[in-house]
Amino acid sequence: MLHHVTLHLARSKQFPEGSPRYGYEMTAPLDDQGRLDPQEWSNTRAHCRVRRFWGDEGERQGVLVHRPGGSGGATWMIDYNQDRAGDEEAGYHLHQHRFVPGEYVTIGDDDGHPHTFQVVSVTAGTPRRVGEDR
Repeated sequence: MLHHVTLHLARSKQFPEGSPRYGYEMTAPLDDQGRLDPQEWSNTRAHCRVRRFWGDEGERQGVLVHRPGGSGGATWMIDYNQDRAGDEEAGYHLHQHRFVPGEYVTIGDDDGHPHTFQVVSVTAGTPRRVGEDR
C-alpha cells in the first residue's frame, strides 16, 4: 500500500536541533512493518514521487526508484532526472529501515554526502502528487 512519508533533517553537528526546513516528502510503498516494499513498488512505481525541500535552495521533484545491486541485492534511490545519470541520491540500507514516526533513515545527497533524517509522519493514502494539498 502507498503511504505519504515526511522526513526532516535529524540532529547533526551543523544542526544540533535538526531542522524541519530540510527534508523529503514522498509517496512510497510500505509493507505492514513500515519497510519499503519492492513488489508493491513494481506495481505502483508511477506514483512513487519525492519532493526534496532544502532550506533556501528551494525544492526538487523526483521519483523513488529500486535498482538491482547494492547491499541486500538492491538499492533504493531518489532520481531527479531519469534521462541523466549522476543526479541520484542513494538511501543507505533503506530496505532494512522502518518508515515509522521517530525512526531514522540516511540518504546521501547527489555528491554522496550522507544526511540522517527522522521520520516525522506516515499516513496511508491514495496516489497523489507529492506536495499537493490534502
